[in-house]
This record gives sequence, C-alpha cells and structure tokens, in this order.
Amino acid sequence: MPEASHLTPMFRQYRSLKHEHPESILLFRMGDFYEMFYEDARLASPLLELTLTARGRGTDNVVPMCGFPHHQLDHYTGRLVQANRKVAICDQVEDPKLAKGLVRREVVRVVTPGTAHDPAQMDSKSNLWIAALVATAGRLGAAFLDVSTGEFLAWESPVDDEQPWRATVERLRSFAPREIVVPEGFRWDPAVREEQAARAVITFAEPYAFSTSGAAAILERQFGLASLDGFGLRERPAAIAAGAGLLHYVRDTQHSAMEHVDRLLFHEPSRYLLLDPATRRNLELERSLRDGAREGSLFHAVDSTITAAGARLLRRWLLAPLLDCTEIARRHDAVECFLRLPDLRRKVRESLAGVHDIERLLARAVSGTAGPRDLQGLAHSLDRLPGLIEVASGIAAPIVRETLAGLDPCADVACRIGQGLVDEPPASVRDGGVIREGFDHELDEFRAIRRDGRSYVASLEAREREATGIASLKVRFNRVFGYYVEVSKANLHLVPERYQRKQTVATGERFVTPELKECESKILEAQERIESLEVELFSRLRAEVAAAASRLKLAAAASALLDVFAALGETAGAGDYCRPRVDGGNRLRIVGGRHPVVERTLAERRFVPNDTELEAGARAIGVLTGPNMGGKSTYLRQNALIVLLAQAGSFVPAAAAEIGIVDRIFCRVGASDSLAEGQSTFMVEMTETANILHHATSRSLLLLDEIGRGTSTFDGLSIAWAVVEQLAGLGAPRCLFATHYHELTELEAELDRVINLRMAVSESGESVSFLHRVERGASDRSYGLHVARLAGIPGPVIARAQEILENIESDEYGRDGLPRRARTRGPEVRRCAQRSLFGEPEARAAAGGFVTDTGTRILEELRRQEPERLTPIEALNLLAAWRARLARDRQA
Repeated sequence: MPEASHLTPMFRQYRSLKHEHPESILLFRMGDFYEMFYEDARLASPLLELTLTARGRGTDNVVPMCGFPHHQLDHYTGRLVQANRKVAICDQVEDPKLAKGLVRREVVRVVTPGTAHDPAQMDSKSNLWIAALVATAGRLGAAFLDVSTGEFLAWESPVDDEQPWRATVERLRSFAPREIVVPEGFRWDPAVREEQAARAVITFAEPYAFSTSGAAAILERQFGLASLDGFGLRERPAAIAAGAGLLHYVRDTQHSAMEHVDRLLFHEPSRYLLLDPATRRNLELERSLRDGAREGSLFHAVDSTITAAGARLLRRWLLAPLLDCTEIARRHDAVECFLRLPDLRRKVRESLAGVHDIERLLARAVSGTAGPRDLQGLAHSLDRLPGLIEVASGIAAPIVRETLAGLDPCADVACRIGQGLVDEPPASVRDGGVIREGFDHELDEFRAIRRDGRSYVASLEAREREATGIASLKVRFNRVFGYYVEVSKANLHLVPERYQRKQTVATGERFVTPELKECESKILEAQERIESLEVELFSRLRAEVAAAASRLKLAAAASALLDVFAALGETAGAGDYCRPRVDGGNRLRIVGGRHPVVERTLAERRFVPNDTELEAGARAIGVLTGPNMGGKSTYLRQNALIVLLAQAGSFVPAAAAEIGIVDRIFCRVGASDSLAEGQSTFMVEMTETANILHHATSRSLLLLDEIGRGTSTFDGLSIAWAVVEQLAGLGAPRCLFATHYHELTELEAELDRVINLRMAVSESGESVSFLHRVERGASDRSYGLHVARLAGIPGPVIARAQEILENIESDEYGRDGLPRRARTRGPEVRRCAQRSLFGEPEARAAAGGFVTDTGTRILEELRRQEPERLTPIEALNLLAAWRARLARDRQA
C-alpha cells in the first residue's frame, strides 16, 4: 500500500481500519457495495470467484479491487469463513446525506471460523465450537463456546494429571472446534500444535484477559453473579482463565455484549462414556465411512427429531452417553412414556412442527444481525410453546415434569414482535414496509404525509390537465429529477408561463412547478424519515428480544428436550426397540440384538438378530470366527451401538438388553492409512490397538476386528494371540475379537475368560449360504474362495487357489495332526511348544493341566471312532462342550 501522503482521504480511512485488523479481509462498505482492495482483493477474488479489477488505471496509484452488492454480505462472508479466513465487516455508521465530508466508517463485526452464525453456512444439526487454551497454576485449561447457541463450557486438567496434554487433546478432538484462541506467548506442545493447526484456525489474543487476576471478574460481570462457585468452578483457575479469555475475544470480535451467553458450566468428562475419534469414525456415529455423508450413520438412523435444536441435543447425547445409572433411567422413563402414549406423542410432535431454531435466531438478535424474518420466525415459534406445554403436561416422567415446571413460554416477547412487525415482512429492514401500522405514532404520521402527498400528486395531474387543456399531460417521478410534469411536443404551445423547463426528451419536455416542488419536498422528507424510523424501531425491537435472552434460552432448551424424548419414542415404536436395563454390574447380555443402521437399510429384507453374553472378569472375551461376508463386523458394531444408545437414554434394537455400565468403547475395525502422517495401514492399526491396551479398563467394551492382518501371517497371528492374552490378564474387559486366525480358537481351552463364537454357515455341495447367525463354537474355514467366486474372480484362478490352499493346510499341523502354534505356559515346558491340546500327560501337567485325563480319554475315543472326520478344531469344539457340561454337573 502506498505511503499515506499519496492516498486519498477515503484510502487513508481504509488504511487506518486495515491496520487495526491486519489478519482479516476487510470488507469496506461503499454505497451499495462492499469492496476489497490491495492484497485482500488479490486473495479474495479467486476464493469468491469475483473479477479482480483496478481503481486508478493509467495513474501511478493503481489499486487492485473486487466487490459484491451489500445484500450478498452473508453469502460471501460465509464463503470466506469456510476457507478459514477472518473477515472484518466495515460499515458506514452515518448517513451519507448528513455527512460533512468523508462518511464515517467503523468495523462493526469480525467474523471468524469459530464465530460465524449465518444459517445458510452452518449445519443446523451440529454445534459450531470455538475454543480457548491457557496454561496457569500448573494446569492446562480449555473453554468451548458455540456463539450460535450460547452454550459455554470450561475444563481443566486435574491437579495430579501427569500428562495434561494428552487429556487436553482428547477434549479438543471431542469438541472439534473450528478456531482455537490462545494468549500470545502460549507454549504449545509441538505435536499438539501441528495436529490442531491442521484441523482449526489458531488465533493469538491479548494475554491480559486470560490472567487469573481478572478472569473471574470478567465472567461474574457477564453473568451478574458475585461468585462462580454455582457453576462448579470453585478452585478451577485454569478453566476460569480460559473461559474469560474466550468470552473477551468473542465479545471483542462480535462487538456485542453476548447476552445469550448467560452461564459457564464445568465440563466433566468423567460423567460420560468416552469415545475416541477412531471409535467414532469406525462406529459411523455421525458420518458414513463409505462417503462421509450423514446418511448411513447412527445419528441418521435414529434421528426422528422435528427441530434443529432437538437434533443437536440428540447428537450431543449420542456422542457423550451417560455413566450415571439413575440419570439414564430418568431418560428411559421419559422415552417409555412417549412410547406408550402414541396419541400424545403425535400431538407433541405436531406442536413442535412450527418451532424454528430459537437458539440460533436468538443469537442473531443478540449480535444485531437478525432480520425481520428472523424475528418473525422467533415469534411464530414462541406462539407454539403454550400449546406444546399443555400437551406435554400429560407426560408423567419426572424429567419432563421438572422441565415444564414454571417454564416461561415468553408470550410477551412473541406479542411484542407481533405488534411491531407486519405479517409478511421483507428480508431486510432496508427494503421498507417492516413496521406494522399503529406500532409507532410518529411513523404513522409520516406515512400519512407520504400517502396524502401521493394522493395530492394524483389529483394535481387532473387539475393541470383541466387548467392547461393538455389531455395527455402526465405527472411522473424518477430518482434523478424527482416529480415533474411531462408534455408532448405537439402540446408545448399550451404550456403556461408558470411551468419551469427541467429537461428535454425525445417525445417532448419535462417541467416543474412551485406547487409540485413543495409537494415533492414533503413526500421525500417523509420517505427519508420513514426509512430511518423503521430501521430505528426495528433495532429497538431486536434489542428487546436480546434482553430476554435468558428466558428464551430456557424455552428453547425445553422444546429441544421434549423433541428428543418424543423422537426417541417415535424411533422406538417404529423400530420395535426395547427398554434396556442399565446397572452397575459387569454383564453384557443382549437378546435378539440388531444393527440399527443396517436394519434400516435392508428395507424389505429381514435383519437376522443375534444374542450376546459377556461378563467382565469372567467369560469376557468372545473370539469370533467365520466367513467373509458372514456378518462379523456388523455383529461387533451392533453391540457397541446398542450399549451407546442405552447409555445415551434411548431404547435399543433388541428383544432384551442388560448392560453393566460401560466407561469407554473402543472400536478397531476396518483398514485405513494416514499417508499425510506417513503411517501405513498396519501402523494405524497398531497405533489404535496400542491406545486400546493402554486405556481400556475392566468396564470398557472392546470391538477388535482382524488384529494383525496388516502384516505377515505369523507376525499377525502372534500379535493377535498376545493381545487376547493381555486383555484376559488385565481385568478381562468385555471384548468381541473377530479374526480369521483360526488358531486363536485354542485360547478357549487355555484361558477361562475366552469363549469361541462363530458365524453360522449352511453348505450344500459347493453351494454356501451365510446365515448371519452367531453361535457358540469355532469355525475352521473362512470361505474366502467362495467370496472370490461371488466377486467374479476367473475360474482358473479359483481352481489354482484351491490347490494352493490344500497344500498349505496339509502342512499346517504336525505329524500327530495337531495345531503347531499353541503357546506354552513358560520356559520350563518349551520342549512341548509344538503341542497344544493332545500332547503327553507330562507336557499337559507342565502346561498347567488344562486338559484333564478324563477329557483326553474322551477325545481319544472320539478320534478312534471317526478318525477321518474329526479335525483338531472340531475336537476343540467338543472339548468346550464337554467342559461346559462338566461345569454344569459340578454346579448341580
């Protein structure tokens, strides 16, 4: 940019404002356009697909520029923000007609990736978070704010946390903010800094708002409180500092008091079932793995909500299920009431059908960006609340009664908006005709003057025709000349002397008269006053709505809660879901469980339900074998989704479900790589597995699919075997372990906490049918060649593969026909390492005596009877059945 001495007054003004916001693209209001200049223009023109032009061509001071009409502000601002750019909106803050010289301009709002709230640019069913981080008092603190709804949370690492960055990263990944604000000089962990920079815009802010000395005062003034203890922030200095710094930054950029941000709650992850990003992705909670779309996700399958706020609340519940059995039961009580009262549920949903997004409409009112139709939508939503409250009062569930008790439907706010706005207001207050007749006496007077003046002009035309004898005389108006009398060329000789010539046109002459000038002055003055009054009155009305922010937020929260419970009742009724029993036990017992997403997509075909029975610390680990396409991954995921739905407060797709509370779900399924981070598919698999082994507890639920398949067979088998042993020795969390390593089925005999499960298959000659049914026992085949044949692999390839398979299988077992790879119990029995179940009595004793002499004799007898048919795997299944019978006999 040239030196200030070489700039015009307008560009000196631009330079000054740009200097205050160097990191933002400055949208500079000039008349009916927003313009961008210099580097901002060069940067924005390709992003916005605008033509880059120039000002001052042919001079030494050529200024690159581009722009767009003022009414497209939200659209273009949203596109810049989507490209992770900050935008400073500079408006004319005085009437150009009244300005003495250069029109005064100011930056009225800075829109950033974390503070955008244009409905057209946002996902109505998701929160948009902006975060702040701070380090103080030996702890890391974080705060999270959704500017579009006013939700505000703070967190800090525990005092005794030896790895605060690990916990902080978990919080950031959970909220996935679009922007992270940190004080200048903030010392990042380098790896965390790099990871978050790839996911969000990082903004540095003045550090004084983050200081512990003034942070509490900033928040107390915002909320009108003498103490923050009621928000659970007592002795949490890092959380308070992060919250204060974030609030100050948002208020500063939005040029707003943020009245709808009326509380700051302490976020306690320990209250919720934890889901790491890999598990969220693998379970397809929000997006389908196939194409990233919402369709095909759990949220899409169970979301029957009517309102956007209800959908956001349901999404939060699904991503943060509860650990408190009492609170879970309260939610189940409410869903059960809505399920058992279908007529009442229908009426509640009908009442919700007219409710718009109160939270986000309120946020726009608070920020001063709400238009007439936004306020009208808010009023229409509030008008629905009394009927909604009346209908919902028939629900006996305690959580619903507590929500409705003393709820203010804000009828006065709706009434005030109705009094102020016309029935069908335009999109912008600048379009005029927004304020209803009778709302303001002064406005009505000016409208009468304008109306009477126009009537006077119409009557003046008739009088002038009669007075001059010119039948074709017309009184017209345009923006350049105002009102005028037009006379055709043929009648110019009849024009009286009192007419003053104004303009010559092709068809005649245009004139004005003293009387017409006086009338025009009154009409235009009235019109200007009408326009300014309407803007002023609408701004006051919008401010009145903003002042009721706390009451409106409570009403919005109540309608969202009713929407979620009614929607869960609707989903349960349509899908034949049952009420799960969630308690503090260790069992996971599901009867007739179904996958909610797959079942929905099957449409005409029937989903095959399956049972599950695991118990932490006992029979906790199910090794699942069976064919490709048999349904192993579906079975794994459905159990996790049933647990997640139950603890979120929903009914579940099953005939019955008993769930001992789960603190974390880990899901390691499928194959993916991270090339940008230099990680292969196998490296990603091992990283996720390591995370599970480090953080799983006895109350966790683990879903492991094909561990070890990304490397060589023996390496992979060894890793998979060791992982199962490790899990069995660490409190034995409930785990489903799907594998094609059939050798792992030997672990049932070696480890009391392991059971074998398999996907049932029906064979008839060379024809194979996958039954998608889970049953006890082990499978000795994966039927990969059958799947290859179904996929269209050429016949000769299939035939050769069959030969190779037979050759490999013939060498899989030793001379005694027994599996080679069973692991011994210790170095003292290394000599029997190649024997597993059916070795010598001394070897069995050294290995722990896990096969009794009686069991051995039974198995040997079976092998003598059917030596050709009884494979080691089949013998293992018989042994498992024998052991189960023996255990039942002992109990009896």
